[in-house]
Amino acid sequence: MNISVTKAAKEWGVSRTTIYQKVNDGELSRTADKKIDVSEMLRVFGEPISKKRTERSVDTVQSTPLNSQSVQYNTDIEHLLALEKLKNEHLSQQVSDQKKLIENYQQQIGQLNKTLDKANASIQDFAQVRLLEFKQAEMSYEPPLEQEQEKKDDSIVVTAKKKKRWFF
Repeated sequence: MNISVTKAAKEWGVSRTTIYQKVNDGELSRTADKKIDVSEMLRVFGEPISKKRTERSVDTVQSTPLNSQSVQYNTDIEHLLALEKLKNEHLSQQVSDQKKLIENYQQQIGQLNKTLDKANASIQDFAQVRLLEFKQAEMSYEPPLEQEQEKKDDSIVVTAKKKKRWFF
């Protein structure tokens, strides 16, 4: 069964603009005579408001276009809230990941500091050993006797004279 856009808008409690937007977006189709099949409206918008009214009990307030708009508004708000909750969870996960990364870096820094301390201790030990060896060598060194020194000095002079003679 086909109905006009105006009648469909009234029965489903949506604006004609919304219906035309759905048609332009390809979500809703119209027949060649510019009418809309009821099954298409059911597929896109669900049950019409007129049927929903008859199914409700006598105690409930009847749905009006204003109530329909507030329901749509509430639904939109719920979707936004769910989206914000997902963003919040994602950001919380990122913060948690960053905290773990910082913790890992701090552990690495601690290990590197320990390695550096060991290396510095080894260098100090090595320097002390070399200093002790130098002091012991200095203490065990005895200057040559004066006669031996004079002989060495004479041989140096003789060698120097020989070299001079050779050049001349």
